[in-house]
Amino acid sequence: MATINTNAGAMVALQNLNKTNAQLEQTQARINTGLAVASAKDNGGIFAIAQSMRADVAGYAAVGNSIDLAVSTVDVALAGGEAISDLLVEMKEKALAGADTSLDTASRTALNEDFKALRDQVSTIIANAEFNGTNLINNSVASISAIANSDGSNSITILDENLSLGGSIVTVAATASFGTAAAAGTQVTAIEASIDNLNASLARLGTGAKALEIHKTFVGKLSDALEKGIGNLVDADLAKESARLQSLQVKQQLGIQALSIANSAPSSILGYFR
Repeated sequence: MATINTNAGAMVALQNLNKTNAQLEQTQARINTGLAVASAKDNGGIFAIAQSMRADVAGYAAVGNSIDLAVSTVDVALAGGEAISDLLVEMKEKALAGADTSLDTASRTALNEDFKALRDQVSTIIANAEFNGTNLINNSVASISAIANSDGSNSITILDENLSLGGSIVTVAATASFGTAAAAGTQVTAIEASIDNLNASLARLGTGAKALEIHKTFVGKLSDALEKGIGNLVDADLAKESARLQSLQVKQQLGIQALSIANSAPSSILGYFR
């Protein structure tokens, strides 16, 4: 039936052309963004999974920052503890020399002055072994914690090591000095005990620092694996999209021609009235 009111061929051609244009728009969007799933309307399920994984990646970035902060704090504490250990060794040398009974009073007094200067330096180091307002060796905090997972439910805790003079680790008193050989010998004994205690304390801090670094490495690998997984889910294969783009462009041109042919069909009706 020949009619000018209804052009079925044009309708079909237009439907196919619209479908091609929609596919072409989708392909161009994938090429522009590099994503096969850029929004929930592309694939709701995959988008939701990818967003959840992106949240985990962001969480692990915060974990890395938290660990970096804790590592720096522990490193400063370790540097302070090692400096104190060196000072205790020097203090032992001075006290041991002062314990020599053959030493005259003037020489012992000079050694004692050196001893007290080293003692006071210990307190100075303890007061300044601080990072970001946290000091792990002056008994100002009980511990520090670093976030260990993406939701913050786990943490790595490093305990405080109180290295203050006259404490349980460094037993040498804040007013320690010697005026006699016997007093110097007493200080030698206290310093030796302090060095042993301090070595154990440094070992604990070192173990904590190592644990933080190991966990940071693990978190970095885990974050990389998640990012790779997200890419596998949402990234577009640009080689395929490029080939699809060329195919759709040809299909679009053919669709336009088909619509043009279908639209010209009613004009043939004029031949019936010549």
